[in-house]
Amino acid sequence: MRVPVGTLLVVSFPKRLLNEGEEVVVDLRPHWSFLIGPVLAAIGVIAVAVAIVAAFPSAPVVVLVAILLFLAAAMLWLAGRYARWASTSFVLTNSRVVYRTGVLTRHGREIPLERLNDIAVHQSILERLVGSGRLYIESAGAMGQEAFIGVPDCLAVQKAIHHELARSRRRWAEQTGGRPLLTVPEQLEKLDELCQRGVITRAEFDVEKDRLLHHLG
Repeated sequence: MRVPVGTLLVVSFPKRLLNEGEEVVVDLRPHWSFLIGPVLAAIGVIAVAVAIVAAFPSAPVVVLVAILLFLAAAMLWLAGRYARWASTSFVLTNSRVVYRTGVLTRHGREIPLERLNDIAVHQSILERLVGSGRLYIESAGAMGQEAFIGVPDCLAVQKAIHHELARSRRRWAEQTGGRPLLTVPEQLEKLDELCQRGVITRAEFDVEKDRLLHHLG
């Protein structure tokens, strides 16, 4: 079933990859412009081949062989690029952002919503014309900023991420009785204050500090 989310659509995502209670919000392939290079190359080779054959019906065999080799190379490029396009996905759920790619071997990145610090969008003039863009997601910890290039309708994706992030924070507030979620630096500051007041020992402070920093990383 497809459900509209702004100008985006929810599409099928393997249920076996979802956690309990997790729902898919957006599941996208790269923008069609990802394929434009090899498509234009294939069309160009075919056009040149037709022109040569029409102008020189008795062209040397070596010329025809060269044309066939160029055409084969263009078609292989197109097939490889299509395989990469079909095997790449950008997924937003109600708890995380998932990026998966790879034809023979699979590679993936996963960013929990609670670790997102900033979501930025950049579009060149050409990207604005075709409706794609670059999405930059900044997260806490070692991952830093992740760049996702060729995201279709990236402004709508950015809006959807902000929407799910707000929902995630509301759920947390409901679960904690409305208490705001403290960042790791704020939690460390609170722990240091408790240590200074003698409520916890220095050893307890160090243990809790290591736990928070490990979770952050």
